[in-house]
Amino acid sequence: MKRLFFLLYSCLFVVLSMQSAPIGTPFCPSATKVLFLGAGELGKEVIIALQQLGVQVVAVDRYANAPGMQVAHRSHVISMIDADALRAVIDQEQPDYIVPEIEAIATDVLVACEKEGYTVIPTARATQLTMNRKAIRTLAAQELDLPTSRYRFASDEDAYHQAINEIGLPCVVKPTMSSSGRGQSIVRDPADINKAWQIAAEQGRGAQDGVIVEAFVDFDYEITLLTVRQKDGPTLFCEPIGHKQVNGDYRESWQPHPMLAHVRAQAESIAQRITDALGGHGVFGVELFVKGDQVIFNEVSPRPHDTGMVTMIAQNLSEFQLHARAILGLPIPSIEQYGPAASAAVVHEGVSENMQYDITRALTNQQTEVRLFGKPCLTGTERRLGVTLARAATIDEARRKACQARDAIEIIL
Repeated sequence: MKRLFFLLYSCLFVVLSMQSAPIGTPFCPSATKVLFLGAGELGKEVIIALQQLGVQVVAVDRYANAPGMQVAHRSHVISMIDADALRAVIDQEQPDYIVPEIEAIATDVLVACEKEGYTVIPTARATQLTMNRKAIRTLAAQELDLPTSRYRFASDEDAYHQAINEIGLPCVVKPTMSSSGRGQSIVRDPADINKAWQIAAEQGRGAQDGVIVEAFVDFDYEITLLTVRQKDGPTLFCEPIGHKQVNGDYRESWQPHPMLAHVRAQAESIAQRITDALGGHGVFGVELFVKGDQVIFNEVSPRPHDTGMVTMIAQNLSEFQLHARAILGLPIPSIEQYGPAASAAVVHEGVSENMQYDITRALTNQQTEVRLFGKPCLTGTERRLGVTLARAATIDEARRKACQARDAIEIIL
């Protein structure tokens, strides 16, 4: 009898410990409020996922009518690297959760807010470390002893040339503070060394603090391993996502990317170690190179990843729904992958504040979908405006269908 009572008590404790705070009703005193810092296409999908769970969402971005603002309950337009402006919005909104979606944020404000009792997703420290390539590479390579490419940091042009000499060509040059391939160059010829420095200096985000020079890894393939840290549960992994990049920016992705079991185990071990070190809960996009049987850590983002947009058609819970559940401390019983799937980015260049899209031909195939982000303008440079998604019997066929749908979209400027 005593043993039975103990077992019942233990079960009750487990159930109670898994319960998260109740979700309120938007615009009511009980509302559960999330302040989303960055309202791009990835943020838009998380906002929708949160709203489906009854959460009130306030979106912040540097320009009006950003994709996430179009679906949020309320929005603010500020420069998020302006510490005073960011603090003013946080004080005004008093959110239950602060969720950064981009790197260009005054992270010292997030650190201060977290000390005052605000919940930052995944943590203020994780946001601060991952926006700075020097900090995250130091954590990964020196503190955790994860396998990485050889690298050097350079804070000025003389140190940059010295780093190039030490690493050798070919090499990859990146600003220490940037994302989505901005400012990144592969240097194969000495004639391109100065140009790579200039690109990094012009396109880096936030307070410019030099560059990282990395040895070029002649990898067999690269993957994103979406890693889900839960508040009350084990770390979960989505099926590996393969991807194709152009100048460091995502163009295609597919899932599941085939991996040998022992190689995948290495990848999951690396992903778990880096995300455990960062802490908090939510979805992390861990980027890894694979060469033979060796897995090499590249980067990590403490939020859903652009290559993970394929999960909108590939899984029972997309990376955005997983992030929403993890933020709120809700259970994730399982992640089910439906089979070969792919995504293709819709990228366009031009100048317009009144784009139109003809997507009729893009939707003629079965198991093919289109997501248009609703970005308000093109300003002369390439911009990602949407994504096409497809499922098929094989990865090659899914990629072909996704690209075919992408190419069928007519963009009218």
